[in-house]
Amino acid sequence: MRRGIFLIAATLLAQEFKISVETKLVIVDLTARDKSGRPITNLTKDDVAVYEDGVRQDISVFELQKLEGEPLTPVSFTAKSPGTIEEKAAPKPVAAKPVVVPPASGTIKYQDRRLMCLFFDMTTMQPPEQLRAQEAAIKFLSSQMTTSDLVEIMTYTTAIKVVQEWTDDRETLITALQKLTIGEGSDLADMAATSADEGDDSGSFTADETEFNIFNTDRKLAAIEDAAKKLSVFPEKKALIYFNSGIQKTGVENQSQLKATTNAAARANVSIYPVDARGLVALPPGGDATQASPRGTGMFTGTKQASVRSSFNDSQETLETLAADTGGKAMLDTNDLTMGIRQAQEDMNSYYIIGYYSHNPAEDGKYRRIDVKLVNKSMQAKLDFRKGYFATKTWKKFNASDKEQQLQEALTLGDPVSDLPLALEVDYFRVARERCVVPISVKIPGSAVGLTRRGERQTAEFDFIGQVRDATGKLVSGVRDNITVKLSGDTASQVGQRYLQYDAVLPPLGPGTYSLRFLARENTTGKMGTFETKFTIPDLGSGSKMRLSSVVWSNQREPLSSAVGSADANKKLLAASPLVQDNAKLIPSITRVFRKDQTLYVYFEVYDPTMDPDRKVPSLEAQVDLFLGARKVYTSPAARVLKLGTGRPGVAPFSFQIPLAKLPPGQYISQVNVIDENGRKFAFPRNEIVLLAPENTPAAGSLQK
Repeated sequence: MRRGIFLIAATLLAQEFKISVETKLVIVDLTARDKSGRPITNLTKDDVAVYEDGVRQDISVFELQKLEGEPLTPVSFTAKSPGTIEEKAAPKPVAAKPVVVPPASGTIKYQDRRLMCLFFDMTTMQPPEQLRAQEAAIKFLSSQMTTSDLVEIMTYTTAIKVVQEWTDDRETLITALQKLTIGEGSDLADMAATSADEGDDSGSFTADETEFNIFNTDRKLAAIEDAAKKLSVFPEKKALIYFNSGIQKTGVENQSQLKATTNAAARANVSIYPVDARGLVALPPGGDATQASPRGTGMFTGTKQASVRSSFNDSQETLETLAADTGGKAMLDTNDLTMGIRQAQEDMNSYYIIGYYSHNPAEDGKYRRIDVKLVNKSMQAKLDFRKGYFATKTWKKFNASDKEQQLQEALTLGDPVSDLPLALEVDYFRVARERCVVPISVKIPGSAVGLTRRGERQTAEFDFIGQVRDATGKLVSGVRDNITVKLSGDTASQVGQRYLQYDAVLPPLGPGTYSLRFLARENTTGKMGTFETKFTIPDLGSGSKMRLSSVVWSNQREPLSSAVGSADANKKLLAASPLVQDNAKLIPSITRVFRKDQTLYVYFEVYDPTMDPDRKVPSLEAQVDLFLGARKVYTSPAARVLKLGTGRPGVAPFSFQIPLAKLPPGQYISQVNVIDENGRKFAFPRNEIVLLAPENTPAAGSLQK
């Protein structure tokens, strides 16, 4: 018996065992100030206690970051040749600390250093503004940098680029700044600055420049979110100095992305300090030379000036939100752009880095509340620290109940997710006197979709939830679908270059302002994306003005049978959608990006046109104009409607097909001209579209309810 036991033991000892324990260090930055606001630098590990969800934690890391650096000797740098800097005054020698490899988790790599990242968003700035931001950064580095400062430089055009890693070598930093290409990305700033001419009372338009709003608000905010995530590997406090010329509220508005950006910055211990490179701006009432002359009465009534000022304020409002929600400050309406950098420098005083391994190992994705208290009762201090964090999630360990709970929490919690990019469009069409059916369309990039092989096909499963609330916050409508996408071998191999589009129809709604929160989850990898927007349904049953539906711009008309996935459809709602005709569906182009080898489809409806008193028939005429800059390059043949449609009472539908092959690529203003000859009424709704050169890009796959 003993021999047998020994043999078993020997066999076990001969085997190689690996025991791995995964622990995750939680980092909390603590700032302690006395009654006078001065930082307290004599705390010890035993003076404080850290609690997570009311449970005291064992402190593993307690480090003081003492940021009391002396100002460096001012020097003057001038460019002698590209990439070369001549030093006018011999500065105090400073050792460079280039860093490429991020520190291990919990490692304090930069002791007593102030980390400031200069982030230049070139897509929002015109060349003069880019030059002004560059000069301000060089001025700060030359004359206002201290011995505690460590600086990194990032730029954003079509992607984030780290121009210079963390270093305190001013010569290296200024050389990197002087190598920036002034004018790069500024053509995208022209697009972002486009807005409706409010002097023309015919309506406004929405700007979508490229596929998935690559250059509009969503993408710019996503770039800041990505920058914050890049900085999250460092446990120290970081300041992101964001040079820009405002973030316009154009394109597909998504409040979820703004929340996701500020939440990512908060989790990464990053404070955002936006700096408006436009400086102090005086806005002429009629606009400056960069804009076309206004039309209508706006110049004389003041509505044009009010619109310009409102648009300018809106571009700064987003900057204020970014700063306020991350603990930074926005520098607006000032010509001294170095104030933003100096503000971050002054705000980042001495602080403590506290690290602990949580006693709660559950990877449930729930919010964990953090509290830090003084144990030493003889000391009095005002403590500032982050109030909590979200635990990680392990998708593979989720059961059906966990997955359902995750969906509900994602809809109700204030922390949105943006792992799955979404673009969304809401349209409306009248079905009764005071009721409109509301089609919604959601676009998902195929590159973000995970596929699972089942036999000869590959599949992907999606959950969709949408909630519509009225102005009081009451839930008034919604949609819930689970759709399985089945792709053949050839189609699956091209899914990275395709996009999937989900279409559904909400039950009829009355006139009013609504908010939509939409959630999509891809169930192979667990990626989720949320989208929030507001939309208004006008009163299409009364009023003296011409009553129009949404104008749908499309490049696709597909048979319903060609959908790659579908849910149990509500056939009555589907049949009520004006986008479905002759068993084919018009697929809205959410991003309004078209190619020369495509056909542009335009569809809209006019309601209750004035009838001729004698013949009892309407007399409507419409056409589509395309403007490239200030030049009209295309006018469609006029379409006339002399009788109403038969499907719904009081409806006059218009449909256009415009070949794009002969039009030059560019950014167009598309305008629909509608005239009610009997009622002497007219309307000119506009949208902005982009026409690209043809590519061998497959069409969208359609998911329909």
